[in-house]
Amino acid sequence: MADRRTRNLRNVLAVPAFRRLLAVRLGGQFTDGVFQAALAGSVLFNPDRQATPTAIAFAAAVLVLPYSLVGPFAGVLLDRWSRRTVTVVTNLVRAGVVLPISALIFLGSEGPLFFVATLVVIGLGRLLLSGLSAATPHVVVDQRLVTANAVSGTAGSVAYSLGLGCALLLLQTVFPAGNAGYAAIALLAPVGYLISAALVRVWFARDELGPDEALPHRPGLAGEAAAVVRGMVDGVRHLGQARGAAYAMGVQAGFRLLFGVLALAMLLLYRNRFAGEDLDGVPAQLGLVFAAGAAGVLLAAAVTPTAARRVGGWRWVAGLLAAVAVVLPVFGLPFDPLLLIVVVLVVNVAGHGIKIVVDTMVQHECADAFRGRVFAVNDTAFNLAYVLGMVVASRFIPDDGRSPALLGVAAAGYGCLAVGYAVVAGRWARKAGDDIIALPVGTMPVVER
Repeated sequence: MADRRTRNLRNVLAVPAFRRLLAVRLGGQFTDGVFQAALAGSVLFNPDRQATPTAIAFAAAVLVLPYSLVGPFAGVLLDRWSRRTVTVVTNLVRAGVVLPISALIFLGSEGPLFFVATLVVIGLGRLLLSGLSAATPHVVVDQRLVTANAVSGTAGSVAYSLGLGCALLLLQTVFPAGNAGYAAIALLAPVGYLISAALVRVWFARDELGPDEALPHRPGLAGEAAAVVRGMVDGVRHLGQARGAAYAMGVQAGFRLLFGVLALAMLLLYRNRFAGEDLDGVPAQLGLVFAAGAAGVLLAAAVTPTAARRVGGWRWVAGLLAAVAVVLPVFGLPFDPLLLIVVVLVVNVAGHGIKIVVDTMVQHECADAFRGRVFAVNDTAFNLAYVLGMVVASRFIPDDGRSPALLGVAAAGYGCLAVGYAVVAGRWARKAGDDIIALPVGTMPVVER
């Protein structure tokens, strides 16, 4: 089995077009890590700012909700426009918008303009990742999609964590603490975004990443708006036919809802409970948390392709949910920093393992003409659930993040998700006469480049 996994990995990495697409993703996500480290430092770990549960949840809502509400409409663009063009333009726009954000951080002016500009950068980044996911079947054959998703998602998450880590290291060694240092870190982001734009512009032809059959252009605002609405209706109908993907997307949204609760608790614990009055060491402490998260992503990528093929995607997802339900009360209730690292590791294994399965199901079951819309709908549910979890938890969680009752509710929620998904997805898999991840090879013919 290990030899097969190694062979699959070699076969995927042997495809030049996949390596190029992966490099574009890694450059963008590494830069996202650098940029968001600057944001987190200036907003969350600034002693002059109050980081209450409500304030953190509000910041998450401001940054995520507006894009999430229009995400499905943005997904239509991925099925209408060249995905290479979308990748180039979004990186160029992000590079330009980061400049005023850096100036606002330096001035300590983090008002409405700051949040709007940050929303643009993060929102375009999510659109970019949806486009890259939709483009993956154009560079690898169908039977290698599980491995390709594992490699892309894992390497992207590790690159993001490395970006965070490099930014924290620079703040400890090169740049001064405070607004000037955070602004300097943010100014590094445009370089990464411009490099990613240049690489995809040089490496790929205009139509190489899809879509295969772009929808006809309708001139005029009214015609474009009507096309978007009709396209979204068609996308939802198409997802209704791909039940396996729909069920997996639903359970992932449930995972993210509870993940939002845990994320808020973790931030509050490290900022307001473990650090006490001294916030200078909080970023360094969180470095261990990020390292555990990256390790969980790597572990998920290593075992998910084999496990999904061996036991079935739906069984693997249910098992991951059950594992989180067990680990949360055992290692989380003591609220010890070292034991919480175990929780972070397991939760990240589960989250990334589920994501690999969901991405593969969407790519398998959804036609290319609809795939961008489905990924955008999935991204919207992904983000909405996360923010909703934070907002709901902020009403009940104490300022220091220590809430045994809330942790118990999260554990019970993951247990219910595991049982419910096993029943529903298992029934669907048996009805379809096939595992909803191990579909017949050749459903989407793709020529390796």
